[in-house]
Amino acid sequence: MVKALLLIVGAAVALPSATSAQSSPQAPAAAAPANRASPVAAAADAGGVVAGDDDRYSTQPAQIEDYQLGTGDKIRITVFNEPTLSGDFAVGADGQLSLPLIGNVPARGKRPGDIAAAVQSALGAGYLRNPQVSAEVTTYRPFFILGEVKMPGQYPYAVGLTVFNAIATAQGYTPRSDRRNVFIRRAGQGQEERFKLTPDMRILPGDTIRIGERYF
Repeated sequence: MVKALLLIVGAAVALPSATSAQSSPQAPAAAAPANRASPVAAAADAGGVVAGDDDRYSTQPAQIEDYQLGTGDKIRITVFNEPTLSGDFAVGADGQLSLPLIGNVPARGKRPGDIAAAVQSALGAGYLRNPQVSAEVTTYRPFFILGEVKMPGQYPYAVGLTVFNAIATAQGYTPRSDRRNVFIRRAGQGQEERFKLTPDMRILPGDTIRIGERYF
């Protein structure tokens, strides 16, 4: 009986214990990727412009106070007490004003105040003593309107002209026109800019306005 008891005890020692059994080692779980903002969100956070983002526009166009002269403008120059030196003069194709006594004065890209100062300086350099000169634009160069308007073309400019005025001058929109946006190219610039159309948006002489087509 002792021998039988020894056999039972040996078998118990040989059997693996359920509590001591270990499962096979497992690979550690992969760390979840950190959340990353989409490229669009990242660009928006950084203040960048996202391609195809229709909510981004150029800043408001410049006002007439910033206007610079160009070919086709006419300017009145008044020299105090000198009627023979005063008069209306046109900016030529070469960008200059041809004035009596002092000859050509560069005008393209200048403001009327710049012209007055230049003429006053030239006259004071050996022609007149303490000349007083003023200058003002009498006729502005025309503007152009293209695209989805009924009568696209070239029209005379008037001070205070808005985009809405320009559209009305061109006989209004076509049925396919985009009435939310307007494209403007400044005189002398090679690329147009897109603006959100507002009732008070003004244009400058020589501007080219384009009304696009809506697609929905």
